[in-house]
Amino acid sequence: MSMKSASMNPLSILKSRLRTACAATALLLAAGGIAQAADLNALIWCDHSDPALLQPFEQANNVKVNVKEFEGTGAGLAIVEQSQPGDWDVMVIDSIDVPRGVEKGLFEPLPEDKLPLADMFPQVKMDGSTVVGGKRYGITEKFGYNTIGYNKTKVDPADMQSLASLTSDKYKGKVAIYDYYLPVIGMAALAIGKKTADLTEADLPALKAELLKMKANAKLVGEVTASQTALATGEVDILVGGGEWVTAGLAKENPALDFSIPKEGAVLWSQSLAMFKDSKNKDMALKFIQYIMSPEGQARLATSSCYWGMPSNTKAALTDDQKKVLRFDEQPEFLARAQAYPAPNADLDKKMQDMWTEMLQAK
Repeated sequence: MSMKSASMNPLSILKSRLRTACAATALLLAAGGIAQAADLNALIWCDHSDPALLQPFEQANNVKVNVKEFEGTGAGLAIVEQSQPGDWDVMVIDSIDVPRGVEKGLFEPLPEDKLPLADMFPQVKMDGSTVVGGKRYGITEKFGYNTIGYNKTKVDPADMQSLASLTSDKYKGKVAIYDYYLPVIGMAALAIGKKTADLTEADLPALKAELLKMKANAKLVGEVTASQTALATGEVDILVGGGEWVTAGLAKENPALDFSIPKEGAVLWSQSLAMFKDSKNKDMALKFIQYIMSPEGQARLATSSCYWGMPSNTKAALTDDQKKVLRFDEQPEFLARAQAYPAPNADLDKKMQDMWTEMLQAK
């Protein structure tokens, strides 16, 4: 057989082509090409942007999670409205706001048999909001309390077991108020013996009077960073609306910071994950939700660098120190006294916002 005929051998040609194809594939793999699943696009709160949370999932699934942060359901829904169908795969949303997304036709029902519902704190499943028309559209991943955050070396911790301390002359000028109307109005409702779920327009005068008493005692009213900083630096000793989301993440820097669930109760916040019905990557979206709800994912989310909170999965893989800071073992008792955010209709919501503005402007 001549050299020419050997070079034309079909087997030789096939082997050559295979070597070329393998080399090209190797280049694509090195560049993160065909071996990588489609990116996962997530609309999230800042606690989900922590690399310590995302990287283990990305590495395990060979996927890139692209995140866009927002604050508040309204802002998140505005982003969706400005996007194309299929742009987003998953979204973090206030549990009580899941029905808003369902009404807009945004979310895909979640397969309950593939989620650890049996391992969750029963009170934070929030089925009244996360289940619509008999189908689950959201799963609570993290929760906590808008309550009293305080410096236990500067105040009497026993006083922090009652909301009455917030309007006491004993702490005049030593209080900051978190500038978010719904949870603080909820705290005012608890202080005057009202249930957050039952508030009506008729309650507004009494709520306004309580808010004005709080404001008269306060040194400042500030958004998240300003109010948290005021407590952390000692500018104030008490934060109305504070909770583990303020104090737990600062525990190493300032172990004097703590929170209470007073006898009147606290306002429960909870955040859920939902999947978009127009997602182009639903299998990976479900894997992401399953990861976040796993014991490991729950521990990483609970202790995110942005803010700490309680994991909704009772089997979260927290260390003993992390459980102590979050007061994990006390959660059943705390949850028994907690009430949900007020959920006013559009008319009452506007009146509450107006009332809040009047409180802010009061001298």
